[in-house]
Amino acid sequence: MKTIGLVGGTGWISSAEYYRIINEETNRRAGGLTFSRCILFSINYGEIDVFNKLSNKEGVYRLILDATLKLAGSGAECIVLCANTLHQFYERVAQETDIPFIHIADAAAREIRRKNMSSVGLLGTKQTMEMDFYRSRLQERDIDVLIPELSDREFIQRTISDELLKGVFSDASRYRFVEICKELHGRGAEGIVLGCTEIPLLLKQEDINIPVINTLTIHAMAAVDFALND
Repeated sequence: MKTIGLVGGTGWISSAEYYRIINEETNRRAGGLTFSRCILFSINYGEIDVFNKLSNKEGVYRLILDATLKLAGSGAECIVLCANTLHQFYERVAQETDIPFIHIADAAAREIRRKNMSSVGLLGTKQTMEMDFYRSRLQERDIDVLIPELSDREFIQRTISDELLKGVFSDASRYRFVEICKELHGRGAEGIVLGCTEIPLLLKQEDINIPVINTLTIHAMAAVDFALND
């Protein structure tokens, strides 16, 4: 079994879900009292928030790089960035170590293709929805990506920052997310990528009859695949 390195704390609530899912799935496959070998480095999200407010992407990158290198030095054999948005730094961080990364958008793309979808809506932070680093990863696999209107993108960002990262999951926000998904479906999205690992904690498949791609679970499962693939 290989050791999984988790760059977490972005936020800690979804990181706890990664830890739970990875251990439960490892045990489901291996049986007995076998659980995951993993190391979690939890970043203080408040530091990322300060850098974001200053539009200091280099500062955020340095936090992610520092966490990655500490995991590598502690014996991690793969790196899992436990947030979709962090993958904007993937190429730069990956150059600093020989350890393989489990890319969340690649895992999502495989699931989208497995479900025979060619067009999806993308929900996430404004950076994930508006920047190219995530959408291009799906488009390279011939998957069209639709994003919500600006007012909805701003609502999603506020909800992530003000509620989800603090463990607040309200019915009102869930209803608005469902309406945004329906709008994207009406524009041609065959499914919805929950492209922020906090969103699946608010919006679940049973809340909506449009297929959703839960990137948190899919990413965690991909890490288990790697760890148990001898």
